Amino acid sequence: MTHVDQIPTAFTPDGGYGIAGEAKSARIMPAPILEGCTTPLSEGVPDLRGTWRVVDVRSNGEPLKSEDPIWSHVERIEQAGNRAIVTGGGVIHDFRSCDGTLENGVHDVMAADYTTQITVAASYEDGVLVLRPEGTDGFEVKRWIEGDELVWDFSSIFVARLQRV
Repeated sequence: MTHVDQIPTAFTPDGGYGIAGEAKSARIMPAPILEGCTTPLSEGVPDLRGTWRVVDVRSNGEPLKSEDPIWSHVERIEQAGNRAIVTGGGVIHDFRSCDGTLENGVHDVMAADYTTQITVAASYEDGVLVLRPEGTDGFEVKRWIEGDELVWDFSSIFVARLQRV
């Protein structure tokens, strides 16, 4: 039996996971970080766990062009206790505790280039995982379940709907 606190924080490897130069959608995800963890979700934490693939993505209500790489996005969400790990697009973003603090949030790199450092706080608010990057007042990335789909709102830049793989 492994408690969530016994599992070390995961970080994105240099250059992102997978083969350097490969399209983000072609990169093979590493094994699940929380595999074997026996800690249940904390009270009030929405169950977002699973591997998800984008099936619809829109900006200002209009579908993004079919060649936009976000259409091929796949991500895995792992959760235990108050911890969440979002793996996808070459990055591993491990939120040790979704308590709204930068201290317990992600200290990693952006998926855009695998080098730009980011610090992101996370919290669960009314059934929604809310991410707030440091220094971006008002910018929020949100994920929640609607029916059988995961909704991913990237601060109203785009809204994607994902289905389980």
